[in-house]
Amino acid sequence: MIIPIFGKVAYQITLDPTVWIFDDRKILLEDAFSPGGQKKNEQDPSKMTAKRFERDFAQIEDKDFFANHVSKSREKDVLQNSYVMPIAEFLDNAEIEKDAVKALLITDNDEITLTLDELYNSYFLFALNGRAIGEDGPVHVLFKDGSNKDDPIKGVKKSRSYNESFSYLYNLRYLTKNKHTVLF
Repeated sequence: MIIPIFGKVAYQITLDPTVWIFDDRKILLEDAFSPGGQKKNEQDPSKMTAKRFERDFAQIEDKDFFANHVSKSREKDVLQNSYVMPIAEFLDNAEIEKDAVKALLITDNDEITLTLDELYNSYFLFALNGRAIGEDGPVHVLFKDGSNKDDPIKGVKKSRSYNESFSYLYNLRYLTKNKHTVLF
């Protein structure tokens, strides 16, 4: 299942958490809340892009590299661990507009409002024990400070950034609609 990021953004993007298991930006869940684990992935984005490009180019030259590398050296680890993905880079790619101040996370059962700072300082939990999150998925939102580690925001289906005027209009219209209506 994909997760759209839309609203007060320059580029509406969709995220597919099922492919993140092979993404170098993922962080082990147990490392995510330790100071060393967070700093490990806070490298220069241009260096990370160059590293991914070099790796991908090497894979083109050696067609068996990817299959052998993943299946033999990492498959066991990948299929046993739980992983999170930092949200900030995706938000930067969407280019949230300057007047946006909040984000609305649309879940299976609720709509949760966060400040943009809270969202930027969060992770998407996308894999538990090497498997994509099925029930209450496709992702859970965990704050980097670990304050909701035991009670994450579950079942996130969409994320929308907005400014205060949208909030007023949305709440006014929301009162007249049924609880499960999502306004776009």
